[in-house]
Amino acid sequence: MNMFRSALLGVVLAVAMGAGAHPPVLEREAFFEAFGWDTDQAEITVETLAPGRHVLFGLGGNILVSVGDQGTLLVDNQIPEIRDRIDAALAELGSERVDFTINTHWHFDHADGNLAYGPDGTWLIAHEESRRMLTGDRIINMVGVAYEQAAYPPDALPVITFDDRMQLHFNGERIDLIHAGPAHTTGDTAVIFRGHGIVHMGDVFVMGMWPFIDFDSGGDLDGMIRFVRAVLDEIDDDAIVVPGHGPVADRTAMVAYVENLETVRGRIAELIEAGADLEAVLAAAPMAGFEDMEGDPTLFIDRAYHSLLRPAE
Repeated sequence: MNMFRSALLGVVLAVAMGAGAHPPVLEREAFFEAFGWDTDQAEITVETLAPGRHVLFGLGGNILVSVGDQGTLLVDNQIPEIRDRIDAALAELGSERVDFTINTHWHFDHADGNLAYGPDGTWLIAHEESRRMLTGDRIINMVGVAYEQAAYPPDALPVITFDDRMQLHFNGERIDLIHAGPAHTTGDTAVIFRGHGIVHMGDVFVMGMWPFIDFDSGGDLDGMIRFVRAVLDEIDDDAIVVPGHGPVADRTAMVAYVENLETVRGRIAELIEAGADLEAVLAAAPMAGFEDMEGDPTLFIDRAYHSLLRPAE
């Protein structure tokens, strides 16, 4: 989930809350307003990566699309309020209906489209932990704001789940689904289109910004680092990388991203080892030197700090 858009920065607290607390929960309309989202005016833009392989940008997580003789497969599906524009963009690409959707994780800005496509017969696929999270009401704690994601009805839940790895064969290529442990959430999935060298990372990798670690729901900074490293081992140097948010990137950008995470992780861990509490860690500015990264680092530091304090299992 992209927590670093400028419209949201004004509501992020200067000093973060404790690990067990969350700020007041905003209703959906107010939450969208905090993001700067206008569902009436939102437009979908398309970037073609290869014949029949495209990325849709709109409100929420990037959508990776496969369109071909066997039909249409989406990786993530944004929100139902803009389904009409998503469908119009898909129709321009030759799609008649959405046959499959893979959820990279359960957060609303990537998976709420299930509420629109599931009842229409789209086969929904996710990691087993993401499905579990979608079966109950969940508070997503973003330190300055919080949002309650209501449980999905049965026809919007994934009907196909997996544990560590899964394969599909669709539109002429093998598609690998990989889960490498808790990271952004406990149920993240990287999706690799092997025939085209394209990988969708969900929010384990966001381009040009600091990620959100959903600590309250099992997200983990060390897990994010391990997850990115695991996927880097799976892709070639010329891979096309679709982040959860931000522009399409490449393997070099993903290497730089994980190295940034490792650097800041080391700084925070050193401060914790020296006895620093959260306020002291924030004051020490462990993100110094990364001013080109988008957004206020408060949220990242808070969630990273608490994840590093989590007892080892």
